Amino acid sequence: MGAARTSTRRRAVPWLVLGLWIAVLALASPFASKLADVQRDRAVDYLPAGADSTQVARIEDRLPGGEATEMVVVYHRDSGLTAADRATAARQIERIAGAHRLTDEPRGIPSRDGTTLMYPVASTEPGQDEKARDALVGDVRDIARDGDGLNVDVGGSGALATDAAEVYNSLDGPLLYTTAAVVALLLILIYRSPFLWLVPLAVAGMADYLSMGVAYGLNQGFGTSVSGQSSGIMTILVFGAGTDYALLLVSRYREELRRIERPYDAMVAALKGCGPAVLASSGTVAAGLLCLLAADLNSSRGMGPLGTVGVLCALAAMLTLLPAILVLLGRRVFWPLVPRHGSTAKARRSLFTAMGSSAGRRPLTVLAAGAVLLGALALGAFNLPGSLKQEDSFTSKPDAVAAMETLAAAYPERGTQPISVITPQERAEATLASIRATRGVDSAQEGRTGDGWTEISVLATAPPQSAGETATIEALRDKLDGSYVGGASAEQIDLKDTNARDRLVVVPIVLLSVLLILVALLRSIVAPLILVAAVVAVWGAALGIGGLVFGPLFGFDGTDPGLGLLSFVFLVALGVDYGIFLMHRMREECLNGAEPATAALTALRTTGGVIASAGLVLAATFAVLTSMPLVPLVELGFVIAVGVLLDTFLVRTYLVTSASVALGRRVWWPGRLSREPEGPPRPSVPPKEPEPVAV
Repeated sequence: MGAARTSTRRRAVPWLVLGLWIAVLALASPFASKLADVQRDRAVDYLPAGADSTQVARIEDRLPGGEATEMVVVYHRDSGLTAADRATAARQIERIAGAHRLTDEPRGIPSRDGTTLMYPVASTEPGQDEKARDALVGDVRDIARDGDGLNVDVGGSGALATDAAEVYNSLDGPLLYTTAAVVALLLILIYRSPFLWLVPLAVAGMADYLSMGVAYGLNQGFGTSVSGQSSGIMTILVFGAGTDYALLLVSRYREELRRIERPYDAMVAALKGCGPAVLASSGTVAAGLLCLLAADLNSSRGMGPLGTVGVLCALAAMLTLLPAILVLLGRRVFWPLVPRHGSTAKARRSLFTAMGSSAGRRPLTVLAAGAVLLGALALGAFNLPGSLKQEDSFTSKPDAVAAMETLAAAYPERGTQPISVITPQERAEATLASIRATRGVDSAQEGRTGDGWTEISVLATAPPQSAGETATIEALRDKLDGSYVGGASAEQIDLKDTNARDRLVVVPIVLLSVLLILVALLRSIVAPLILVAAVVAVWGAALGIGGLVFGPLFGFDGTDPGLGLLSFVFLVALGVDYGIFLMHRMREECLNGAEPATAALTALRTTGGVIASAGLVLAATFAVLTSMPLVPLVELGFVIAVGVLLDTFLVRTYLVTSASVALGRRVWWPGRLSREPEGPPRPSVPPKEPEPVAV
């Protein structure tokens, strides 16, 4: 009877797990499909909660008509505008005013050289509705058309937001398909099977769908912000981290199939063998990402929970759904390299054995050389370009950016992008006079009044996002007590300042939380310090390489202010993953009686192939971001991909191994493994060789 019940369980459990996942995905489906509806990419959705520019955006929502969509219609002819051009411009602006409710009557402002005429246009019709804003901008562009050598572009903050939203909305499909294609190609090369690669890829796709439903639930239940950037990163993490977990599980499962006859029992043994390390590594990643909740920047704070959701959904899928499907498919899924029961894996010369041997012969030399190399690469960070301007955020030039460039060239003596000041209604006249008396202000005009507040539109004498305009905004903020200064340029200042503050707050929290988890897992202080120091060095070197290529090679004119913080969180959290796999195996060898140096080299030899494959997959998934049309995503994807490769093939292979060999038992201080064993040494248990993984 017992054998019959066991056999029944073996057959029923995988089907039960599969049925539960089908039910979960069916329940998540209505919510997953709504995630795009709650995605917000307005400036206020990225801004810090307490910044002046955020307060301006919130108060403007309460003014009559709600939030205003600001645009600038720019007419330009290289040889100089003709009378017919001005008449055309007047007719088109009149049509725009007749078709839409504008806050003020449009007034044309000619350039000194006579080549350009700009009409600032603002409307409260869309309010906070992004789709209505995009429709408004699209209609204005349809009315304001080129003709007979006359160039017409629509710019301004509203048009720029529409162009950015169009790019973000276009990312979901290409990002998902490109990521899936890259992962599929790598899995085919790693597994060398025409069928096996489909299983983890399909499971990762299901995990991504589930994560979308959970992310929507977080937004509805807790107000977690969802942006195009955070949802894209979530997809990357699901496929990258999920495939890493699949590689570890499948490698161990293949090994157990040679030792155990029944696939169900082999899978149970595989989960017992690699499950704890996978759980520990995913827990470390989740803890690191959740530290972003301490950030003041809305976009960063929202990315923490969404990234955690992606990692945990990937973990759940790879430890439940993937094993169930593999057991149901049996050994034949590995065809043509089917692991037969009782067979042995084909012996191969291990690249990591040779690398480990070189690190073991002269550990101090290897360690010093690696540290010097990483330090030299990190110096490239001083070559990173300055803060990225709005118009430089696109890899291809949209209409709004073309308008901004035309304005900058035609109106060098004045600002062309309004600065918004919100002041208490009873102090409006005094505030207006104070603004006009401020150095760097070209003009100021009172606008809407409501809910106890008055809006004042200010133009600076300096071009948008220049040092002069920044000085004017800071002077207004210092001078106008009780008022708020916002607008597109002020938002960029707040983004930069808040990112600097968040780095000072979040970075120590990430380091401390990851360090505490590693201490608890490895029962040591020295080993976790080595791993944390290693990932910090990798982050510095990856940023340095970015500094060497962003400007000279990629032609980027700036660096996203959030690059430092986000790349640090991801590289520390994900990089420690591989350190856990290596150090956990090293500790296991020491517990079995091996000397520390032998344990370090054995751990590298037995885990190196799997870690290398996982690192390649993770780096490739983040590298997908470099094909996206937004500079911040390109920069983030490049730095993380380079950092993961450095971590996988230099730091884990050489530096961590060399440090472990050089320190000997002291690497486990103050745990019991740091003390010399009493009596004769215990016989070392020969390590099981994992199935070789192609790299």
